[in-house]
Amino acid sequence: MKLVLASASPRRVSLLRQVGYKPVACPSNFSEEPVVQGENPADYVKRQALQKAREVAARQPDASVVLAADTVVVLENEIIGKPADASEAVAILRRLSGKRHVVMTGVAIIAEHNEWQECASTAVYMRALPDSLIDWYVGTGEPLDKAGAYGIQGKGALLVEKIEGCYFNVVGLPLAIVADHLEQSGVQRE
Repeated sequence: MKLVLASASPRRVSLLRQVGYKPVACPSNFSEEPVVQGENPADYVKRQALQKAREVAARQPDASVVLAADTVVVLENEIIGKPADASEAVAILRRLSGKRHVVMTGVAIIAEHNEWQECASTAVYMRALPDSLIDWYVGTGEPLDKAGAYGIQGKGALLVEKIEGCYFNVVGLPLAIVADHLEQSGVQRE
């Protein structure tokens, strides 16, 4: 059964391959929408993931299963997106320093006109970050394309004290949840 990943994310492709799936990457053309008034972050990421999956499913009529995901960082119920530049990355990391935040990934799967969606949440505790560490990290360029301005799977691992929940969710795809639903949809690992 063909698995289409509605994403160009090399991390998500790599994670799926790591656990035995062979996804075909087909980036979504869905333009992310802002949070609707009163919408909580979990509902937001589920909606975004489902819209991405629907857009790709409409363009891939031969796809057996379409998988999409959307990951955000939430601090005090505020969604923290990707930084626009290095100075914004510094500001985001200063806000996260020494605090607990939550990484939420909305996942959606469309299989034979059946839609499923879920949100996985992982609590992340940042170390108290000295300016010298923030400046070094931002200087690596790594945080510029990451929600919350850090990547736990890379050099950003130095910023994190501990997590509660799924590590792979923080990377961008909660593998156990995804694998359960892919199996239910008939997608086999190789």
